[in-house]
Amino acid sequence: MEADLLCEFENLRSNSIAEIQAAKAEGRKVVGKYCIYTPTELVMAAGAIPLPLCSTKQDPISVAEKVLPRNLCPLIKSSYGFAASGACPYFNISDLLIAETTCDGKKKMYELLAELKPLHLLQLPQTQDMNALEYWHSEITKLKDRLEKDFSVTITEQNLREAIHLLNEERRSLKDLQDITKHKPSPISGLDLLTILYNRGFSIDKEATIQRVDRLTLKLKELSNQGVSPFKTNTPRILLTGVPVGIGCHKVVQIIEENGGNVVCFESCGGYKGVCDQVDEEKEPLLAIAEKYLATPCSCMSPNNTRFELVQRLIEEFKVDGVVDLTWQACHTYNIESYSLKKYLQERKTVPFLQIETDYSESDIEQLKVRIEAFLEIISVT
Repeated sequence: MEADLLCEFENLRSNSIAEIQAAKAEGRKVVGKYCIYTPTELVMAAGAIPLPLCSTKQDPISVAEKVLPRNLCPLIKSSYGFAASGACPYFNISDLLIAETTCDGKKKMYELLAELKPLHLLQLPQTQDMNALEYWHSEITKLKDRLEKDFSVTITEQNLREAIHLLNEERRSLKDLQDITKHKPSPISGLDLLTILYNRGFSIDKEATIQRVDRLTLKLKELSNQGVSPFKTNTPRILLTGVPVGIGCHKVVQIIEENGGNVVCFESCGGYKGVCDQVDEEKEPLLAIAEKYLATPCSCMSPNNTRFELVQRLIEEFKVDGVVDLTWQACHTYNIESYSLKKYLQERKTVPFLQIETDYSESDIEQLKVRIEAFLEIISVT
């Protein structure tokens, strides 16, 4: 893809710091968040700035391992290391952290983070039935009360409805962007798409970012219609599922594309999983928010059939040739669920499947290259 199409997004993250500091000087609050289970609509309705927090690089893990066990998920260690070392400017500038009990490692790490910053812990249920929804609705209500108390604001129904509409538009724009890779061949590489999805989250002007994404999507459609693509029609098309991926822990995406494949779909948290459903704007706002977020098909849910169904649907919609299921070391829920996902897909005689277990380091890059090259070769001859 031409460099000028990416330039609007490449500087979003670095430019955001000055914008956030200016907004804070005017009295706005900043809320740091780690997970897509965080109901961002409440933060927006409180007049605060929601920001994703740093958790995708190897550098601060050595700091974290002074406190945390070494045989722990790298995402958890990176999150804590960034915070404890002061290396994450978004953590430093946050007035409140919102965390969630998606796994045992994270919820215990959050106890340590709470010693560094005010933190609100959402007690996430592990099922998605009506009893769980009632409980989760009460957790959403507690968060609303916390935001109102800490920030001395009143979150009105109108505030909530406006935030819901805005974030539905954001999800719509991000889904439209990702849907562009349904074109064969895709007009954009997976690494470029990941860069856009990752960097856009740090912009505090959501309306402007929605417009920016829509402009990019339109341009990519034009390129596709002109037959412009960095790939060929027979380039193996890969769906990446599993753990969250960001810039800094993107080595598997890079290896796939450097060895002849194209990641056309990210099912994971920063990709399709978070934008495939909307908040119902016709329902009572807090209930509608609770329903949307509880329906997220994360491996922390048991059972998690909705993830299997989503992966199957994406295989068909994106004309996928192979599935790579990425799991971080010590991410037990995704590691165990990989067996069930593979069995589900094999029973439906879909496409070749490869599980990769790794961490944020570069120590296994050569081994990964060998496995991924072999996988892409299998796809090419089938």
